[in-house]
Amino acid sequence: MRISTVTMFQASLASMNRQQSEFLHISQQIASGKRVVNPSDDPQAASRAVGVSQSLAVNQQYADARISARNALSQEDSVLGSIGDAIASAKTLIVQAGNGTLSDADRASLASDLNGIYESLIGQANTTNGNGAYLFGGFEDDAPPFVRSAGGIEYFGSDNVRAQQVGPSRQMTVGDSGSEIFSGVHSGSGYVAEADSGNTGSVTFTGPARVDASHANYGDGFTITFGDDGAGNPTYSIVNDSTGAAVQTDVAYDPEEGATLTFGGLSLTLEGEPAAGDEISMAKAQDQSLFTTLENVIAALNTPTDTDAAKAALHNTLSTTSRELDNSLNNVLTVRASVGARINELDVLDSVGGNRELNYKSTLSELVDLDLAKATSDYLLQQAALQASQKAFVGIQNLSLFEQL
Repeated sequence: MRISTVTMFQASLASMNRQQSEFLHISQQIASGKRVVNPSDDPQAASRAVGVSQSLAVNQQYADARISARNALSQEDSVLGSIGDAIASAKTLIVQAGNGTLSDADRASLASDLNGIYESLIGQANTTNGNGAYLFGGFEDDAPPFVRSAGGIEYFGSDNVRAQQVGPSRQMTVGDSGSEIFSGVHSGSGYVAEADSGNTGSVTFTGPARVDASHANYGDGFTITFGDDGAGNPTYSIVNDSTGAAVQTDVAYDPEEGATLTFGGLSLTLEGEPAAGDEISMAKAQDQSLFTTLENVIAALNTPTDTDAAKAALHNTLSTTSRELDNSLNNVLTVRASVGARINELDVLDSVGGNRELNYKSTLSELVDLDLAKATSDYLLQQAALQASQKAFVGIQNLSLFEQL
């Protein structure tokens, strides 16, 4: 078979080009550190790598979402801590205001201190985050949730709060509504007693205290109404507001000795002299605005106590306020505990997400990363092959009959 010079040149050139291409491919692998530089290098591995890369990107998005959620919850936790401290300070002032040796001026000074706490709580209730959104506005976070009106502080936010996807199967609320924090009460809160604002007598109360939570009527509301026996002697009657049934009727009451009433699993201690028609109501703690509580006690402290009825009204207001502040503080602490639990859960999700990221990266490495030791060996081998093909081409190039002449 006769092989022409052109054929030998073309075959040698093709061989040298092929060696150069393979040498270049190995050089690219070493430079990139990847075994699969182009999808054609390993179509199956390249396809799987795309899926793993997408999963890795989604996992990173969840990690970013957890950072955002943690920042929001951490800020809320800080504000709730300040709110709790403010309520505790208010409770201290309420106890101080109960000192019978204080003058009206002294109580007015305490009212001024309470007003400062009141104003600070309004500011905390309208706290904004780093994006300018109101922290306790719920969905309505583009305007202050708590606004002054003729009737006091009103909530204009939303009771629904935003949730964020922080894991493949976990959607977490990243805030709490202002109504839940500033108007809610803890589910375990007890009874709150309140004297009617129209009372004209000097009767005061202490309590109520829980005696028997298993009582059939425990949890119902009750009203104590004072009257007289027709001879000017005080009496009291108790009505179950929930059923309308009379619990006790026209029971004699001695103003000098007072009395401890026991009914519906509760006890209430009375002192002082009531006027006919005076009332004291009791009910399980219900939603009560913290701002309304402070407004009521500030007004009471600014009212002169120049009569026995005024002194009794102040005492009863302080007693009711103290119980309501306890309930508000317990509610804030409960919400704060919930925030802390969510932050702890984010830590757990971070740990799980970190393990998932490690697994994805390990799988991706197995699919596309380069075995550097093997690649280096192949690089040297391919370099030797390329040099051999180049030398062979040079040898073929010098083959000519004219060299024999």
